Amino acid sequence: MDDAGSTVTADWHELATRVLTGHALNRDEARAVLECPDEDLLELLAASYRVRRQHFGTQVQLYYLKNAKSGLCPEDCGYCSQSVISDAPIERYAIANEKTLLEGARKAKESNARTYCIVASGRGPSDREVNHVASVARKIKDELGLHLCACLGLLKPHQAQVLADAGIDRINHNLNTSRRHYPEICTTHTYDDRLDTLRVAHEAGMELCSGMIVGMGETADDILDMVEELRQLNAKSVPVNFLHAIDGTPLEKTEDLDPRYCLKVLCLLRLGLPATEIRIAGGREVNLRSMQAMGLYPANSMFVSDYLTTAGQTPEEDFAMVSDLGFEVVIGGHEAHDAPAAVS
Repeated sequence: MDDAGSTVTADWHELATRVLTGHALNRDEARAVLECPDEDLLELLAASYRVRRQHFGTQVQLYYLKNAKSGLCPEDCGYCSQSVISDAPIERYAIANEKTLLEGARKAKESNARTYCIVASGRGPSDREVNHVASVARKIKDELGLHLCACLGLLKPHQAQVLADAGIDRINHNLNTSRRHYPEICTTHTYDDRLDTLRVAHEAGMELCSGMIVGMGETADDILDMVEELRQLNAKSVPVNFLHAIDGTPLEKTEDLDPRYCLKVLCLLRLGLPATEIRIAGGREVNLRSMQAMGLYPANSMFVSDYLTTAGQTPEEDFAMVSDLGFEVVIGGHEAHDAPAAVS
């Protein structure tokens, strides 16, 4: 390798060393990670893995999703097969009953997932739906002791409190994209509406799970803005979705991603949010393809089995991938976290 290449390679490890001693990435450094030359990607992954290993060792946390309410959504999010403007051929049904949600929780436990995610489509839940999820949450806690995350749309303060009181540990509400780009993706609610839901979840005492969808026509600056916003939010878990362009949605022909860029995004999240759980979420099979396993060098969690309206690889394939890396799936109780910082 020539001298210039060696200099670039050495810089990733020097950056990782500074991150490990408390340095926060500046914008130029963050941009450099996204623009890392492909020939230096392995060194960037190695540097990012040093940070991941310091905070999480070789552990991988698994999440299991349950689509508790499908379709029937009045919002116009351009990526979503469940939106009012989507023609995607998906199942549409009202909120699942207690038996179905409990069966999903048992499946999560069988799949070695530490966190069970109850997801419902729609702008936001009714009080009846919130009370139903709260009732089921109590039974899941009693029977299985799973860490619980709910993603129910825009929440009102009293609804967030009901969920917190029932034992919901964490609320997921993704930023999805940057403030600048948001009107290009959705017009029926705003970026600030999303921040408001994260705020009321925090105020009710729940952890925050919030992340992004990469590949929706955003710029590098949009990605950098999201990373900074997530740092300010002190999100405990950051799911990184890579657009799975679904037929029948406005973004159905969007294919802007390659596996190498996806890995660079994951490295940026690890170096930018060193002690935060970074999860490879929707679209990993489609976009990372043969390089899926490499995503776990910067990331430390992933969904197991299927997503909301798209299929994932089998749990057995996920377990084999983790084992082949020499990593281990974390089984058992979820560690306690410090209370999140105030959401501004």
